[in-house]
Amino acid sequence: MTINSETAGRSSKRRGIQHLTPAGVKVLETASRLFYEQGIRAVGVDAIAEEAGVTKKTLYDRFGSKEDLIVAYLRARDGLWRSTLVKHVNGHDGPPGQKILATFSALRDWMHERNLRGCAFINASVELPEDHPGRGVARDQKAWLLAYLEDLATEAHAKDPAALAAQVLILHEGASIANSMGSVDQAVDRAEQVAAVLVERSLAE
Repeated sequence: MTINSETAGRSSKRRGIQHLTPAGVKVLETASRLFYEQGIRAVGVDAIAEEAGVTKKTLYDRFGSKEDLIVAYLRARDGLWRSTLVKHVNGHDGPPGQKILATFSALRDWMHERNLRGCAFINASVELPEDHPGRGVARDQKAWLLAYLEDLATEAHAKDPAALAAQVLILHEGASIANSMGSVDQAVDRAEQVAAVLVERSLAE
């Protein structure tokens, strides 16, 4: 995952870090890749520091602890997914109802490029204990996505925007899991087809 200093700085606001040095960005990029590919608990700070080409002192100076680095990783990934999704939907021409379906093409591209092992936030929620702040980041991400989908449904004049948003979110989550496990061929395409039926019904009522 490529992370610029601005995104990284936003990701680290909990510790008051407004700007990461190039070494800090390298640590975050390396940790993000290793956490996602190998699992958060399987990767230690020694491995991250070694692969990033920095000392453990540099890692701790920039992030404080592995737990804070986990939070920074999830926040950076959240910011990247949000910007990717919104940019994709905003660039989609068509009636408002079609913007809801455009979220699936964004998901398809995202999974192909960055999400081969499934949703990072679901994966993190499975690995992390209930009181870990990283789980709060994961919950916030899903809450944002649900609210964003509801905004799109409201813009499309759906009869029940909240209900439609919840249904579409479930389809997103299911498609991501099915794709990562290889349990359903063309999982996103199939989820989009179901969503199209739901959108049509919601707008016709």
